[in-house]
Amino acid sequence: MVVDEPVDDAPVLVPRDVPRGTTDVEGRLSEELEPSPVDVGPAPVPRETPRARVAERFPAPTETRIMTIANQKGGVGKTTTAVNLASALAAAGLKVLVLDLDPQGNASTALGIEHHSEVAGVYEVLVEGRPLIEVVQRCEEAPDLWCAPATVDLAGAEIELVSMVARESRLQRAVAKYLKAVERAGERRVDYVLIDCPPSLGLLTINAFVAAPEVLIPIQCEYYALEGLSQLLANIELIQEHLNPDLAVTTILLTMYDGRTRLAAQVVDEVRSHFGEQVLKTLVPRSVRISEAPSHGQTVMAYDPLSSGALAYLQAAREIAQRGVQEPPQAAEDAAVGAPSGAADPWARWTDGSVTRRGFASKEGGA
Repeated sequence: MVVDEPVDDAPVLVPRDVPRGTTDVEGRLSEELEPSPVDVGPAPVPRETPRARVAERFPAPTETRIMTIANQKGGVGKTTTAVNLASALAAAGLKVLVLDLDPQGNASTALGIEHHSEVAGVYEVLVEGRPLIEVVQRCEEAPDLWCAPATVDLAGAEIELVSMVARESRLQRAVAKYLKAVERAGERRVDYVLIDCPPSLGLLTINAFVAAPEVLIPIQCEYYALEGLSQLLANIELIQEHLNPDLAVTTILLTMYDGRTRLAAQVVDEVRSHFGEQVLKTLVPRSVRISEAPSHGQTVMAYDPLSSGALAYLQAAREIAQRGVQEPPQAAEDAAVGAPSGAADPWARWTDGSVTRRGFASKEGGA
């Protein structure tokens, strides 16, 4: 019997438990020949922003849809909803423009857009009258995704707009001129304009309400989110009456849903019973990935497209796109802003009817 003798120059695998660095040869061999690296912690996140891709193509709307994403309560997911819906729509073949009206500039950060003080943004458009087409920037995350950034200068726009003529409609005129400029240039029509509002009801939010015929309200599945909704709807009614009669709450998205709590399920039931078809069927769950994505200058659609949060926003974008091929809902005739007549009070379960429902009173009487 012949026994093969080992070859002297054959590579020798270094066991994982042997300390590295004894010799340079051992260090190189261990790094090159080990089948898998030693677990030293989480893998680093790639610095390059991957382009979000969706296999299907959403239907384009019959005309450009301008949607204001608003809720005066902070932390309900306005910016998260704006950037992730925009990314999902753009990845599915639509052209989307995001207008960042929040002086914090979180939407610009999530989309990887520069928004330091030397960058022209929405402030220059509203206060200085600069054309919107000169400040929009292309986002690398998805094809045909654009953003007009918000800089810190926008924090002073609330005060500077007070003394200006037609202060409430300056954004409306800027958007209209931008859409006409795109058309004249022979470029592809913008399918969606999504306006991310600050958590307030000041002049910036009023400009957003005047500029858009549609309002999308993200509602956190918590009681406090419902409590603040009545004041928002009351302000929308005032905009309808005095500044933009075409304004309507067309879409409501329930966010931060936690299926483990009974309160979240109750909030979902009450909102659906009161607003009916205005509420999207999709529920956006609480997701760590959604919270992590902005720290890497990405939306969750690019950061982790298979996460529960990304799939939820993709489904929500699909619902919105499917509604866009139909006639948009007409503005509500009563002060309930589209709520069905005789609908149950969404706060009755907790207040026993002791809290006045501002914003839900009918014209015949009430608060």
